[in-house]
Amino acid sequence: QVQLVESGGGSVQAGGSLSVSCAAPGRTLSRYAMGWFRQAPGKEREFVATISWSGDMTYYADSVKGRFTISRDNAKNTVYLQMNSLKPEDTAVYYCAARFGGPYTLGSGYNYWGRGTQVTVSS
Repeated sequence: QVQLVESGGGSVQAGGSLSVSCAAPGRTLSRYAMGWFRQAPGKEREFVATISWSGDMTYYADSVKGRFTISRDNAKNTVYLQMNSLKPEDTAVYYCAARFGGPYTLGSGYNYWGRGTQVTVSS
């Protein structure tokens, strides 16, 4: 079992930036591909970004491409999501997830999930 803990959420005005992080206390994340997903009130969870275990492959949802950047520091067992040019429609609870194998855009392919961190973007 891998416990994932997200941090760094908060509130920001439209056009601003936030960075959220995901760590696994006491465990190494270097063997896992990682993903970020989000869920807005009344909506289904959706894919945001994913990164390979080595960090050399990344994929993004079209809605965030060019604005968000996923990265990882395996030495720190931490995965990051840098969010720039935020929009009110980015408001959601952001979840990180880990899976064996390569980067993946479907949530059903992930083995472990964090509890999420709230990101709120005001207009």
